[in-house]
Amino acid sequence: MQFPFLQSATLIRRYKRFMADVEQANGDKLTLHCANTGAMTGCGEKGDIVWYSDSKSTTRKYPCSWELTQLANGNLVCINTHRSNQLTHEALTNKVIKELDNYSEIYPEVKYGEENSRIDFLLKGEGLPDCYMEVKSITFVKGTLGLFPDAVTTRGQKHIRELMAMKAQGHRAVLLFTGLHDGFDHFKIAEFVDPEYNKLFKEALAVGVEAYAYAGKFNIVNGIPDSLSLSQAVPLIL
Repeated sequence: MQFPFLQSATLIRRYKRFMADVEQANGDKLTLHCANTGAMTGCGEKGDIVWYSDSKSTTRKYPCSWELTQLANGNLVCINTHRSNQLTHEALTNKVIKELDNYSEIYPEVKYGEENSRIDFLLKGEGLPDCYMEVKSITFVKGTLGLFPDAVTTRGQKHIRELMAMKAQGHRAVLLFTGLHDGFDHFKIAEFVDPEYNKLFKEALAVGVEAYAYAGKFNIVNGIPDSLSLSQAVPLIL
């Protein structure tokens, strides 16, 4: 997944969920749009290096968007959660996700279920059961352990219930945890953050819902983050 051209600045603060103030190298202050409504635990501390894109739009109030954070330890994390489905679609197209590489048709954002949901991807293939796949982003990392979620997610709980219902109807149901962070090599559910999500996750696995986690890898060109790809599956710790 190619990023638009990125520029760097130093984070001053994130506020009102959708806004962040940064200081540019010349000392000028700039307000960025933040396309992440979550807690962003560990992804945006004062003094972190921020990489942002500039839409050059004359109609947007904040034409520049926060894309990545470079943490104090050097790790990169994509905080723009809109990128996770773009990243996953590319990985599916390129047959990177080996557990799903026999599906030939990819349909994003399909309405389904009994709780007014949209599945991130519906996969189809000749002679195969339809596969309903929900995508979740890994941006919360402790040490080298990737975690999800970083805050209580009632929406995520709903998605697990919907996937269990699809499995009960004879379809294939998959939770894919995509690495928007390059600093983890194994993954688990953060039960200390959302016990109910953890409970539902275990129930889903017990009835045949599949779960996979994939690491992210950033490509750097001339010192600037250029692209992000899913590289390989990492162990899921139960």
